[in-house]
Amino acid sequence: MTQLTLGKALNAGLHKAMHDDDKVVIMGEDIGKLGGVFRITDGLLDEFGAARVIDTPLAESGIVGTAVGLAYRGYRPVVEIQFDGFVYPAFDQIVSQVAKLHYRTQGRVKMPITIRIPWAGGIGAAEHHSESPEAYFVHTAGLRVITVSNPQDAYRCLQQAIASDDPVIFFEPKRLYHHKGEVDLDAPLADAPPMGLAHVVREGTDATVITYGAMVTTALDAAAAAEDEGLSLEVIDLRSISPVDYDTVAASVRRTGRVVVAHEASREAGVAAEVIASITERCFDYLESAPVRVTGHDVPYPPAKLEKFHLPDLDRILDAVDRVLDRPNSLTGAAS
Repeated sequence: MTQLTLGKALNAGLHKAMHDDDKVVIMGEDIGKLGGVFRITDGLLDEFGAARVIDTPLAESGIVGTAVGLAYRGYRPVVEIQFDGFVYPAFDQIVSQVAKLHYRTQGRVKMPITIRIPWAGGIGAAEHHSESPEAYFVHTAGLRVITVSNPQDAYRCLQQAIASDDPVIFFEPKRLYHHKGEVDLDAPLADAPPMGLAHVVREGTDATVITYGAMVTTALDAAAAAEDEGLSLEVIDLRSISPVDYDTVAASVRRTGRVVVAHEASREAGVAAEVIASITERCFDYLESAPVRVTGHDVPYPPAKLEKFHLPDLDRILDAVDRVLDRPNSLTGAAS
């Protein structure tokens, strides 16, 4: 096992995928000589050359459109969108072409495109640099939507996404880029769990907290704090938010009977709403209380000095746990 940051694990995953398959090419703004804004592609230009590590113009629609053409020709393009808020100029290409070409050609055309997106908040960035656009892509049939929360998943899931014949939106929580963890660089990828499976990252009995991305760390902190109060929280990292591994989710909910779903994207029509609706359909008879969402607020992402009030934190998750357990409210002291 090797200690790597999440960012270095992504770099190692790209390196391995490019080494194993010369049809893998990477494209994006400043990914070559600079190595990307977050240095995720650092060193790849020197090793694989400018024909496979392509610095592009500042034109996201053109970048994704070019990837579509490369996929037609049998390549496996990996696109970097420099920041989450920059993906919108490419939205038409993604939802109208990337997501639909395989289906409407009855499988004759494959779109093995991986679209990497540094994603979400928590780094004190400027406007348009801390967006959480995952619900747009989850709603779009034909796309896989994957998130990672630790270096091991970053290394393995990125390789699995690149090897997949499905187009994959691959969200990387930028505030975790420098978080370290153990990575097994030598284990065969075939032995790794599929990227579509959820992980129970902490077992518990009193309530299930479901989340993804950087919020997994926050949920684990909340579970540790709850333990001091005698509560046992189970934490699930969804990893794949389209499709969702409802088998793992439902098994947990049937054990605990209580559910909190957390993400930093806005509340209205967010992933949490879909997850809770699906849990209710599958597990209604097991629920001891109504599930609760903990999300970002329904406002444009705030300025850096205010983002701590927007992002769900430990206290808001524990407040939601109190509500599903019908305990005195941890924020107000009143009964939930």
